[in-house]
Amino acid sequence: MRRALSSALCACLIAAPVSGDPFVDALETAIGAYRDGDLQYAEDELVEAQRLLGEMKAQGLAAFLPEAPDGWTRQIDTEAGQMLGFMGGGTIAKAQYSGPEGSFELSLMADNPVVAQLGMMLGNSAMIAQMGGQIERINRVRFLREDDSLKAMIGNRVLLSAEGGDPELMIPLLEQMDFRAIERFGT
Repeated sequence: MRRALSSALCACLIAAPVSGDPFVDALETAIGAYRDGDLQYAEDELVEAQRLLGEMKAQGLAAFLPEAPDGWTRQIDTEAGQMLGFMGGGTIAKAQYSGPEGSFELSLMADNPVVAQLGMMLGNSAMIAQMGGQIERINRVRFLREDDSLKAMIGNRVLLSAEGGDPELMIPLLEQMDFRAIERFGT
């Protein structure tokens, strides 16, 4: 009898979900609410799961932002993605770099309709020339260089922008980025 009770308890513990993952918890709560007929609560939990997933994607994208050079600071903007809903969605990661020679911002925006439209422009050398922009090649990626701005499309879905500083200060940081890994972001 004791052995049967121990076996049953072990089976229950093995079968019991032990998540601790807020995304999975939100999905499981949504499913439970759905099964109970509480559709509004199920929908709310799905929205929460989507928000959590978006945060995870933004953190993954932010991992591509290089560390600050010696003597500089990097401040990651943790609230950058809040306005993306008004721009059609997607994922964004931004960082402000500040140092003795100035400051600038690096941003990565993925899977956004605006990015797709800019991709057509940035992927066309003739269009860049008509706009008066220069082409700057960094690690085999073609950037549009204008005054204090460098922009490129990575993998036809991620817009990389470096803005607000002298391009000669921004280029060494861009050279540290793994563009091939950025292409595969989220896949």
